[in-house]
Amino acid sequence: MNDRQPGFDTLAIHAGTQPDPATGARITPIYQTTAYVFDSSEHAANLFALKEFGNIYTRIMNPTQAALENKTAALDGGSAALATASGHAAQLLTFHCLMQPGDEFVAARQLYGGSINQFNQSFKAFGWHVVWADADDPDSFRRALSEKTKAIYIESIANPSGQITDIEAIAEVAREAGVPLIVDNTMATPYLIRPIEHGANIVLYSMTKFMGGHGNSMGGMIVDGGNFDWTSGDRYPQLTEPNPSYNGLRLYETFGSMTLAIAARVLSLRDLGPAIAPMNAFLILTGMETLGLRMQRHCDNALKVAEWLEQDDRVAWVRYSGLKSSPYHELHRKYCPKGAGSVFTFGLKGGYDAGVKLVNGVKLFSHLANIGDVRSLIIHPASTTHGQLTEEQLKAAGATGDVIRLSIGIEDVDDIIADLDQAMV
Repeated sequence: MNDRQPGFDTLAIHAGTQPDPATGARITPIYQTTAYVFDSSEHAANLFALKEFGNIYTRIMNPTQAALENKTAALDGGSAALATASGHAAQLLTFHCLMQPGDEFVAARQLYGGSINQFNQSFKAFGWHVVWADADDPDSFRRALSEKTKAIYIESIANPSGQITDIEAIAEVAREAGVPLIVDNTMATPYLIRPIEHGANIVLYSMTKFMGGHGNSMGGMIVDGGNFDWTSGDRYPQLTEPNPSYNGLRLYETFGSMTLAIAARVLSLRDLGPAIAPMNAFLILTGMETLGLRMQRHCDNALKVAEWLEQDDRVAWVRYSGLKSSPYHELHRKYCPKGAGSVFTFGLKGGYDAGVKLVNGVKLFSHLANIGDVRSLIIHPASTTHGQLTEEQLKAAGATGDVIRLSIGIEDVDDIIADLDQAMV
């Protein structure tokens, strides 16, 4: 294997997870510890001064967490990664590295409702301001730029609408502006889309979803693309200027392509603290070993369900990029030819009331606020995940009152269709 680049499924199983050097255990252990013994006072001092890599305290690093980070970075083609307690935590730590009070970032309107709420509301407490653009119109990102812009943020496949974003076109806008492109790749995973290959600089995940895949653990991830010049335009002093926390160390000068991942760990995670639990890192690691198998089954099932719904007289519309009738079908073929993902939306001719009846009538589907489980999931976004948004925001996010969101699992597809069929009566 020395001269051969391992395939995706090989990396999903082996990357980052060598046999335990202390015991020979083949599966990465759960290192359930808060702290680690230093070899000497000099060793301790070097760790705290960032002169050596090593374990200090589990809020900042942990061997189980490190295995998860290394596996994810390998799958995405990134330089390094940082695991966090949740996808929201990954977003917070990323912006904490880039932003100062009064700064702005441009984000696509077509986002997960929790992200829209986080950006509109909670980020205000930090003095960070979002400017909204339209993922269907790359020029809208260019028009939204200002001297205060520090980043552009999009989803590769939007939640809940399932539309495919033209990453390369928006990456070009970011390059021209000299700011990083941040891509939430939760819905696609690196099995379907590797955003760094299309010009992204930072990739984020809610590992809670497809990456772990079993609905049993929370986690987030920041993947550093290692492909952004942080000295460009003197916009990011916390990454390039002498850092008072580390005796004037310049992070970019010292760590180069891993700067964002290092800063997120030793500055933002250190001080804000949303660390992933070792047990959660272990469970997500286990789930990732079957990521390719699961994602292909998710996509195959979702396409069959969407095609069935599109032909059903009770259905008013279906939005799934895998359908030839979708306006995003060509982008699907370009960015994720193996499949258009598991999540999509549709509406019944009976509108809101018919949708509520459907959600209440399913038996195989689980009615809950999550996606990416091996089980098929269903929800009414406007009253739940996107419930804090205005009517205008709901429309922009593709989550109006008639919308039903499905996350298609890996059960037998005939059983999935039969459950929807009996509940739509």
